[in-house]
Formats: sequence, C-alpha cells, structure tokens
Amino acid sequence: MNYLLLFIWIAIGIGLRFTQLTLKSPWTDEFATMIFSLGNTYQTVPLDQAISLETLLQPLKLNSSVGVSAVIHHLLTEDHHPPLYFVFAHWWIQLFSIPEGYVSLWVARSLPAFLGVLSIPAVYGLGWLAFRSQLIAQLAAAMMAVSPYGIYLAQEARHYTLGILWVIASLSCLVVALQHLQHRILLPIWIALCWIIINSLGIATHYFFSLTLCAEAIVLIGFWLSTNPLFQKIFPTPHSPLPTPPSYWSRIYIVIVATCVAGLLWLPVWQNNHDPQMMQWIQTSDRTFITWIAPIFQALAAWITMISLLPVEASSLLIVIPSGIIMIGFFVWAIPIFYSGIKAQLKNPKTRLQIKVLGGFVLGAIALFFGITYIIGTDLTRGARYNFLYFPAVIVLVATALAVIWNNDKNIDSELQFFLLIKNPKSQISNLKFPNILSLKTNGKQAVAIIWVMGFVSGITVVSNLGYQKYYRPDFLVPMIQNVSSVPVLMATTHNTLVQTGEMMGLGWEFKRSAKSKLSQKNPQFLLAHQDEEECEKIDCPASKILQQTLSQLPRPLDVWLVNFKAPVVDPLNCFAEDISEYPTSVDGYHTKLYHCLEDDT
Repeated sequence: MNYLLLFIWIAIGIGLRFTQLTLKSPWTDEFATMIFSLGNTYQTVPLDQAISLETLLQPLKLNSSVGVSAVIHHLLTEDHHPPLYFVFAHWWIQLFSIPEGYVSLWVARSLPAFLGVLSIPAVYGLGWLAFRSQLIAQLAAAMMAVSPYGIYLAQEARHYTLGILWVIASLSCLVVALQHLQHRILLPIWIALCWIIINSLGIATHYFFSLTLCAEAIVLIGFWLSTNPLFQKIFPTPHSPLPTPPSYWSRIYIVIVATCVAGLLWLPVWQNNHDPQMMQWIQTSDRTFITWIAPIFQALAAWITMISLLPVEASSLLIVIPSGIIMIGFFVWAIPIFYSGIKAQLKNPKTRLQIKVLGGFVLGAIALFFGITYIIGTDLTRGARYNFLYFPAVIVLVATALAVIWNNDKNIDSELQFFLLIKNPKSQISNLKFPNILSLKTNGKQAVAIIWVMGFVSGITVVSNLGYQKYYRPDFLVPMIQNVSSVPVLMATTHNTLVQTGEMMGLGWEFKRSAKSKLSQKNPQFLLAHQDEEECEKIDCPASKILQQTLSQLPRPLDVWLVNFKAPVVDPLNCFAEDISEYPTSVDGYHTKLYHCLEDDT
C-alpha cells in the first residue's frame, strides 16, 4: 500500500513536470545548456556583422561527430559552470534526438524533468531515513510532487534538479551520521565514502553546492558544541545530548577533509573560467534603501512558491488580484499550522534531533545567502533558482509539520489568528474573534488536503505559464515585430557576454518556431555589435560605429529594431525613428527602438 501511494505521487509529478514542457520560450541560460551539451561553441556566431537566422542558430544544430571531450572543453573555456550535468545532457540528447537538424527543446528539458520526478522518491527516502515514519515520508513525496518551485526547476533545461538530488543524498548522509553520533555508534566506512562521493558530484554539478556543504558544516558544529561537556556546563539547556567521545567523530573528520580536497580541486578551474561580467546581474555595488530591503522580499517570494503560487503573473488584473488575496489568506491560515506542527515535533524526543538538523540546515543556508548578499554584495536572492540548495529540507520540514496535523481529529479553527504566534497569553488578543467569513474550520486531514490541493493548483499555474514566467519573452516581441514591420528586418544589440547572444537566439528561435511568420520569407538578419562596457563613452562607442557601418552595407528599405542596444545612436542616413506608442517599447527582457531606413533614392 505504501509503495502504491508513492507511485501515485510519482505519477502526479510526471504529469505536472512533463505537461506543456515546451510552452515557454527558451532563455539565455537554457541556450547555454543546449549549446555546450551538444559539444558546440558560441564562437561560430560572428560578431560585428549582419548575420542570417541560420547563422545565429548554427550552435543549436546537432553534430554527431563531437563527443564528451568537446563538451568539457567548450564549457571550461567559454562558461563558468562545472561539467557533470552537461555531460549527462550530452548523452541524453544524443540518445533521444534526430541525428540531423536543431536540438529539440523538449528533449533538452525532459532530462531535468525526469530528474525532478526522481526527487519525489528521493525526498520520500530522506523523510523515511530521518524519521522512520511512513506518514512523514509520504507527505514529503506528496508535497514535492506538486511544489510549484520544484516544477519550475524541472521545466528548465538547467542543472538544478540534478543538484537537488545531490542535496537530498548529502542530507541523508548527514542525518544518518548524526544519528550514529547520538547513539555513540561509529559511522560505517561505506556511508562515509558514499558521502564523500555525493559531495564531490554535487560540486561537479554546481559550484554553489558548496553552500549546501557549508550549511551542513554549521549543523555539525552546532551538534559538536551541544555534546561538548564544557559548552554544556556554560550554556546548560534541557534535553542536552550525551557527550560524544572524540573517537566517534573520526570518520566525520575524514568526510570533511576529503570533501574540502574535492572542492579545492575545482578552485583553479573556477578561477580560470570566472568572468565577473557574467555575475554582474547579482552584484549590488550601490547601497541604497531598495538594495537593503529587496533581498528580504525576494527571498520571501521564493519561499512562498515552494508551497503555493497562484496566477499572480497573469495579464489580467481580474485574475491577479483575487489570486494575490487568496495566497495571502492561505498563508495567514497555514503558517500557524506549520509553526505548531514543528513546535510539537521539537517536543517529541523521537523527532527532536532530526528537526534540529533539518531546521538548522535551512536556517544556516539562509544565513549564508543573506551574509553573501549584504556583506559581499552578491545578491543571491535575485535568483530564485539558487534556493535549490536547501529546498528539499524545507519540503521535509513541511511534511513533519503536516504529520502532526494529520493525526489531529479535532477542528482547527484558524480565524486568521496569525498574531497568536507572538501573542502574550495574558493579553486580550487570545479572545480576539474575526468575522466568520474569514474563518476556516477543518480537522487535521482536511487541512492537509487543502494545503496539498493548493500545491496542485499552483503546479498547474506554473505549467500553464501563469507563474514563474521566463524573464525574457521573445514570444511577445516577435509577433509585435511581425505586425509592425512589412519590410526586411535587422535586429541589432550590443554584445558583451554570452547572455546577449542568448537574448538574440531567443528571438531567432521564435522566428524559426513561427511557421506562419511573415518575416520568415524576408530573411530577418541579426547584428551583435561587441563592446565591453568600459569601452563605451558618451560620444564614442564601438557598437555605434559598427551599427553605422553595417547599415551602410545593407539594401533598403529596411526596418532596424534596436534590442537592448546600450550605446548612443545617431540617426543613420535616410533612417528615422518611429514612435510606436501603440505598441510597448519594452517587452519582458527586451527594450526596443524602431528605425525605418528608406531607399537611397527617396
């Protein structure tokens, strides 16, 4: 029966992760994944000259003659990520793709979707290992299956779902290790070796996995202090664990040293490939009020979507406003439930250690995120995807809280009494009553069902492109170009890194995908005018000169769409800017300006 129920969660997870897998347009990071996984290079895309759609998308063509060595070479010379996932993706694409033509977006996204499905039984295993409870394990699998955040990562052609699997595996080793220490049992050598291998593979998947290891180190340090007799004497606490003799820590120390060595092996590679310009989007050099408070709200938004996300990104306010109100009401109702469940588990001697381990891990990871953001000036909260580093632990903690509520047959009267979390029992707040319209009386099983259904609906929101929409929306811009321009088109942008190439590839991909495109017969052209940011002065910018030279060589009439063009433009000969006020000049991720270039004899 338990395995049948787990199969149901897996089936639901498959349906949500593979539904409309290609609905959203690929964006810059996904293009990088596909290109490097193919063993191709961005170097085949010429800069500083007008190129055709075919030339722009050339790196996305399959090449059966290249192997894993090409994948690793191009990745380590042009990008800044470790190669493990890209090698797996190379094999996956070669296995499921047609030998000729462009790479399939469905195939590229199906690998992370498949890995995302594997995270469901994996988190079930973590819940079982930690608590030896089928209820907690099943609830963890159920919540992972419908988590909108998990579905969002699973539908990205990126390496985050593989990273999630390594996080789950490493956390499982951490939990088992601390259980052995608690019972004064030497950690088996095979578990120590598995832990080292898992940590090494995690670093080889994403350098940020090192933050997961740092959060685990915080938990280990906390446990070591709590079992230290001197510390217990200075800071006595109830339920302090028995002191652990140093000999039982020996294999833990081996794991720590071996993991550090495995990480340091990547340091020279990272230093050689590190391009500061690729990380500019999360750098916060200006210390303004907004930069101080923005990380808090960005982090909250990511945490919320691990459980619930209604269509707050829909185009109609008639959908956005009610969705926002429902989400706020849901969390005001649900947070006291989560809080009381975790509090009850902390009082239970059978689950206290596990809650402290997972809770300390999550809090440690969050502290690292904010420390890096506010001290170093690198705002990790801007990328919701980076929260994969502790996401599985959050899901298991939610499951432990729901397990307490599940067994509560009494009505849970949560009349928006969020304030009860911090109330003074002697105050009049304890007698505060809200209107019945805001009241939701349920028993434990009904409350858990409501929370799960909210997650399921949220998952549908993500796969319907009403939540976690891509930052770049070429699917909006290309139809606008098609409607406005009736002559051949040149799309020009300033090129600084691979990001700008990906932005233009997004447009090219949409032109290729649009079978009824009016411009498909007019051969749209693209210009990537390269310039480093420090090269551009107020008057003299290389990209401005390249644009002028290119236009002088192209036939007229011509429509020139400047897309994210970060250089001043002097109106070219026989070209004039058009006021297209009836159309948006900015589409998600793209800022545009249109010039009409007339024939030379007009």
